[in-house]
Amino acid sequence: MGVAAEASPTKHTRFWEIDVLRTNAVLVMIVFHTLYLRDYFGIQHFDLHHLYWLWFAGGGGTFMFLAGLSLTITYARGKSISGFVLRGVKIFGLGMVLTLITLLISRTMYIRFGILHFFGIAFILAPSFVRFRYINLILGAAVMALGIYLLGHRVSVGFPWLLWLIPYNFGTMDYWPMVPWFGLFLLGMFFGKILYPQGNRRFHMPSFNNAILSALTLPGRHPLEIYLAQWPAVIVILLLLYPAHVLPYFPF
Repeated sequence: MGVAAEASPTKHTRFWEIDVLRTNAVLVMIVFHTLYLRDYFGIQHFDLHHLYWLWFAGGGGTFMFLAGLSLTITYARGKSISGFVLRGVKIFGLGMVLTLITLLISRTMYIRFGILHFFGIAFILAPSFVRFRYINLILGAAVMALGIYLLGHRVSVGFPWLLWLIPYNFGTMDYWPMVPWFGLFLLGMFFGKILYPQGNRRFHMPSFNNAILSALTLPGRHPLEIYLAQWPAVIVILLLLYPAHVLPYFPF
């Protein structure tokens, strides 16, 4: 017997469990990028290969999964297709701004296709998949499997202009190609349909309304703003603490 969905929420009701998970991803993101920048500026060496998987599991991967899941909730509550496309264009534009900023810092490691570029394309493509359920499960698993195979076997496609689509081996500050990560986005959309049908919880969660929960969910309600703010904030802090390491990387 299925579990009945909870009473229909208002259009602007947020599910605190999603925001808490997103808050955890925000914290992992800030820690990872702080360690990354300390390593990049030569302040302290870290094994970034192992840290990358920590960032994927607790940060970037969580963001992608929850973005797909939340998109189905928003769509079920009446957001238009054009709204998703416009949001995608806006986020992709912010990604291009970040590309230009990082190009000033490094002509070799600048961001070509980072997480903002990924989300921009993902939101533009999402309307073509939002009506599906099990198709998203199958496609998501297939795209993930293909990407993991390409990553694991270090397959080189030989076409740098496809780096936005297929994993390409090069050095960069941030890189999230559509394969395999759009598969994770699609899996999030599948579980959004299963766990939050018609934009309602299919399971029971206790309701909280207090200052502690509000504080815990605050970062999870503003992940894009925090993502954009963390880069200059961390760089400025490192510049003030370690000017001899950081200043040589600036072109002025």
